[in-house]
Amino acid sequence: MEKKKISTQLFHEYFGEWIELYKVGAIRTVTLKKYFMSKKRIMELAPDLKINNLNRKNYQKLLNDYALTHERQTTMDFHHQLKGAILDAIEEGIIGQDPTRKTVIKGKLPKEKKIKFLNQFEVQALFRQLNLIDSINWDWFILLIAKTGMRFSEALALTPNDFDFSNQNIKVEKTWNYKSPEGGFHPTKNESSKRKIQLDWQTAMQFSQLIKNLPNDEPIFVKERVFNSTINNRLQVLCNKADIPNITIHSLRHTHASLLLFAGVSIASVARRLGHSSMSTTQETYLHIIHELENQDSDKIMRHLAALM
Repeated sequence: MEKKKISTQLFHEYFGEWIELYKVGAIRTVTLKKYFMSKKRIMELAPDLKINNLNRKNYQKLLNDYALTHERQTTMDFHHQLKGAILDAIEEGIIGQDPTRKTVIKGKLPKEKKIKFLNQFEVQALFRQLNLIDSINWDWFILLIAKTGMRFSEALALTPNDFDFSNQNIKVEKTWNYKSPEGGFHPTKNESSKRKIQLDWQTAMQFSQLIKNLPNDEPIFVKERVFNSTINNRLQVLCNKADIPNITIHSLRHTHASLLLFAGVSIASVARRLGHSSMSTTQETYLHIIHELENQDSDKIMRHLAALM
């Protein structure tokens, strides 16, 4: 396509072609969907905006309109996606000046995030309700996530080959694409998500018997298409029977982390176990717990100093 023809192209059309050329086949499916969603938002907010008319004023207006219904971080992500295409357009000579220069990122105030998790006694009550038969079922799945803190898609992707019973650990190096009807193995969320999770001896012994006759390279939990709601509904039934707060499968991951932190496990170790890309992610997610532990430490320090007199 000639430069002159491209320069009068609608921005959302250019962005769509840019996605097809540079992103399809190069990024994870879930990330690619976010790019196409951004294209859809451009079509809704600025359907007649041509790429050669992009300037600081109308680009800022586009972001401001987007920010009316999105939080600041989401607006920032939207901006970064658009900026990638715009910078390429500048390099190709389609746009003369950078319209993203000195962009101001706005957004709705974020909702207060309340992370739900169970305490130790509630987890024990939940475990007593599990129907742990001598073959794999969703109750075993619930137990494993509570014991390891794995993500839902990571646990679904487990095969017998991922278990190392001699060293009592599980190797996490892939996920299961449960959002697609076809399913299939996909890469982990990021490189930090690739890890080995230590198992307690009891869980290791239980799973060694459960999977010993299963195909080595096939998922142990997935037999047909899996829906997140199916396992969450089962978990809700168990929570009601145990007379404990209703939580989701993802909340079991938070529960796992919170129990470790309250047990005195370092933030660094919890971050590695969860597959977080940095300790700051763990600190931000569990800030309320860390503050509570710091208050407990302050009490311990005062009692210790008082005992010195």
